[in-house]
Amino acid sequence: MRILIATDAWKPQVNGVVRTYENLKRELEATGNPVTMLSPQDFHTVPCPGYPEIRLALPRPSVIARHLDRGGYDHVHIATEGPIGWATRALCLKRRIRFTTSFHTRFPEYLKAYLGLPVSITYAIQRRFHQRAMATLVATASLKSDLERRGFQRLLLWPRGVDRTQFRPRPELARRCVPAFLYVGRVSKEKNVESFLNLDLPGRKVVVGDGPLLAGLRKRFPDVDFKGAKRGEDLAREYSAADVFVFPSRTDTFGLVLLEAMASGLPIAAFPVTGPIDIVTPGRTGYLSEDLRAAAIEALSLDRKLIRAQSAQHAWSRVADIFLANINEARRLPGFGDCPLKAKKKSPSMKPSAKAVI
Repeated sequence: MRILIATDAWKPQVNGVVRTYENLKRELEATGNPVTMLSPQDFHTVPCPGYPEIRLALPRPSVIARHLDRGGYDHVHIATEGPIGWATRALCLKRRIRFTTSFHTRFPEYLKAYLGLPVSITYAIQRRFHQRAMATLVATASLKSDLERRGFQRLLLWPRGVDRTQFRPRPELARRCVPAFLYVGRVSKEKNVESFLNLDLPGRKVVVGDGPLLAGLRKRFPDVDFKGAKRGEDLAREYSAADVFVFPSRTDTFGLVLLEAMASGLPIAAFPVTGPIDIVTPGRTGYLSEDLRAAAIEALSLDRKLIRAQSAQHAWSRVADIFLANINEARRLPGFGDCPLKAKKKSPSMKPSAKAVI
C-alpha cells in the first residue's frame, strides 16, 4: 500500500506527533508499504505567532495536487488540523479521494489557555474537520469516549509505541544519594510544567525540553536542572539516570514520554487524566493523584524491572499493523456511505481489494 501522510508537524520539530510518524513511516516501509510525507518541508513557512520555534506552512494547492497526481497513492492520511491538513482535506473532498484523519492534540484547551477562546467553538471546528473522513484515529479509550460525547463519529483506536532498544535501564549510570524527579517535554503553558516545579520534593528536579517558557522558568527556579532539548541516546540516558518521571500535563491525548519512561524502568507520577489513566497501572508502573507530590513520592518505591516489563506490549511494529488494519476497518463503519468517496471501477480481471483507491 502506497500511503501519503499530510502533517503540519514534522522535523525539525521535536514532539510526540513527529516521533509517532517517524516511527510509523519506518515500520510501514520495513513491511513494503512506501510512505510519503507531505509536510512543512514542502512549502514556505512562517513562525507560529507566540510560538516561533514552530513553523506554520503556507500550503499551495498546486503542490498538493502534484503529490496526489504523481504518487499513485492507495491511501491518504491527514495527521493534523493545521494549514496543510485543511488544504489536503479540501483537495481530497474536491476530488472525491478517500482519507482518514488523526486526533492528536487538544487545540481547544490550548487556545483557551493562551487566548481565552471557549472550547465549544474550537471543538466545533475540529469536529467539522474530522466528520468527512472515513474514520478518525485516536490514541486512547478515554479520549475516544470524550470525543464521542462531543459529537465526533467513526473513531478508531490507534495506540502508540516505544523503542525498547533505545529506551532501556542503564545500571552503569551512577546514581546520586538524593532522588531525581524528571520531566521531559515542551516547556510551555499547556504542559503545566510549573505544577511540577512548584512541588516540594525530597531531591533534585530535572527538566529536559525546550519551549517558550524555558528562559523565564530558568530564572524563577534556579535550583532546577534545565537541560534543554535532547534526542536519541542523550535523551534515553536522562530517563535512565532519574528515579521518578513526573508528568504534570492535563491536556495531552497520550504522552509518548510515558512509554519512554516505562521502557527505561522509570515509575510515573501524574494526574488522573486522559493519557496517564490509559497507560499507567497504579501501584505497578506509577501513581495517579490530584496530589502530584504524593504520587511522586509513592512512585519511588516501585519495582523498575516490573515497569520495564510492562512496556513490552507497546512495540512500534504493532502500532503500524493497527494503522493498516484501521484503514480497512474504516470502510465497514456505519456512516461511511455519507462521505463523498467513490472508488474507481475495477476491471473484471481484478480481484476485490480492501485498499483505498484514488
